[in-house]
Amino acid sequence: MLTLKQLREKVRARRAELAKLFADNTVKTDDGETYDFQKAEADWFPDDVAKLEGTQKSMRVIELVNERNDELAELQDDLTKQEGVEAIAADLKKRQETPVNRPGFPADPRQPEERKTIGDLVIESDIFKDWQKGSRRDAEIKLDIGLRELKADFLTTAGWPPESIRTGVVVPDVTRPLQVIDIMPMGNTGMASVLYMEETVRTHAAAETAEAGAYPESSFELTEQTSPVRKVADSVPVSDEQLEDVAMVGSYLEGRLNFGVQQRLDQQIISGNGAAPNLRGILNVAGIQTNANGGEPVPDTIFICMTDVMVTGRASPTHVLMHPTDWQNIRLLRTADGVYIWGSPSDSAPPRIWGLPVVSNDTLTLGTSLIGSFLLPWITLFERRGIIVERGFVGTNFRDGLQTIRASGRWSVVVYRPAAFCTATGL
Repeated sequence: MLTLKQLREKVRARRAELAKLFADNTVKTDDGETYDFQKAEADWFPDDVAKLEGTQKSMRVIELVNERNDELAELQDDLTKQEGVEAIAADLKKRQETPVNRPGFPADPRQPEERKTIGDLVIESDIFKDWQKGSRRDAEIKLDIGLRELKADFLTTAGWPPESIRTGVVVPDVTRPLQVIDIMPMGNTGMASVLYMEETVRTHAAAETAEAGAYPESSFELTEQTSPVRKVADSVPVSDEQLEDVAMVGSYLEGRLNFGVQQRLDQQIISGNGAAPNLRGILNVAGIQTNANGGEPVPDTIFICMTDVMVTGRASPTHVLMHPTDWQNIRLLRTADGVYIWGSPSDSAPPRIWGLPVVSNDTLTLGTSLIGSFLLPWITLFERRGIIVERGFVGTNFRDGLQTIRASGRWSVVVYRPAAFCTATGL
């Protein structure tokens, strides 16, 4: 191990070597200074550098510069640690040389008196010593004590209780995160319902036609469809004192209500039953496809659903929604010799299956997955009004010194092409 002096000399030497190399190979250009290592020389270069030329030599010198810089960093780290040890040792030596029991101040040459407890005074009395030797005569022990000996120790019980201040950190309770809203195409509406026309009949009769022959006739029919806008709301009563005395209460409750409305919307997009005031979620839209696992590996069932979306729904699947436990079962699939099929455990890439991103969704029943094309032509989340947070009085709030904070928003889920979605069951 190098001494502190040797380390300092070695660090200085390494810095000087690098500084000389950069100084000797500096080239001035129109854009400023740069470095040309094609003719660089240094006594610390290994023998192979002299055999190289041009770009190969430059790259080798750059590699050596990085190695020497890494070595310098390690030496500097060792030096810092040793200097720290030296400082600790010097401080300890200084403390050892300083007397622990210091004399009184120069203005008061008297040394501090040793304080004796009442127990010490009793034990040192002649009457107590006689009693220890066997004397049983009645006697009183008189002690010459002052207030100093009688006072209680200044402990927590006799003094101020220590003051503790909360950090302001609020540890949130466990709740389901938002899982689907982020992948939903968004739209806006100014109406109470979203009306659109659906092509319910599309028959193409185009065919080869002879000269003067009758033209084939196609048929098309449109049907008006309606998706009502529904409101998702929440509220909480809070006292005037809480709002006035605790600065963060208002923003905390507003944030919680805002999130709660979004969380409920997130759930309704998937499983809303459509009965007012519920939205109609994807799983309850008539016409979506479904495939039950027939004993084949679960990834096969997922791919079959993807094929149904492409063939029957004529759409390109974009996402696979799956309960986290179902994804766990797929992710842990292994070959007979123990190799993980869906990637190494050290793989940090986002979860994907058959090239599609896997979206965790515990609104789905365990054993059911939803595969679909979450693109604007096939599905849209229409927003009539985004979330607003308001304060007011409800019922006897005003009399009772309360205020009600409420949050709400209005949306409609429109699935234009149900066949662009398919559920996989029995996973």
